[in-house]
Amino acid sequence: MGNKNDSIDAQSDREIVITRVFNAPRELVFKAWTDPEHIAQWWGPKGFTTKVTELDLRPGGKSRYVMIGPDGTEYPGKGVFREIVPLERIVTTDEFDEGFEKVVNADLPKGMVMTVLFEDLDGKTKLTLRIVHESAEDRRKHEEMGVIGGWNSSFDCLDEFLATA
Repeated sequence: MGNKNDSIDAQSDREIVITRVFNAPRELVFKAWTDPEHIAQWWGPKGFTTKVTELDLRPGGKSRYVMIGPDGTEYPGKGVFREIVPLERIVTTDEFDEGFEKVVNADLPKGMVMTVLFEDLDGKTKLTLRIVHESAEDRRKHEEMGVIGGWNSSFDCLDEFLATA
């Protein structure tokens, strides 16, 4: 476990890139990312739970998740899938859903597009998460909200889930 496989790459002023290698086959990592029952087991930082309220995994399909903090605070998110290439790539918008602004006193970034790449690495899976923002300012806002630490914590939870799946 730990963060030894993490890398953060700032290729552009609008982009956040986080990479992690999981000790699990690509098929399992992809399923953990796309099956609502699996998503509920790992999505969100350590100590959070997640409810998947909508997941229509096709271009134009929508997703809605609600992360629930240890104190019961709900953090709703939503997206629209742009591209699904099974076992290889998911491209989706990534937005804060209605009500998020009530729990986080921040000027929220908008118009984010998230790409998740799944690469086979001799029985392991290299996952690359790329978040592109509308502006460098929106990227900065997102970073100040703790997005990098949050995703790395979520990936720690995914690592733990994959070890038992």
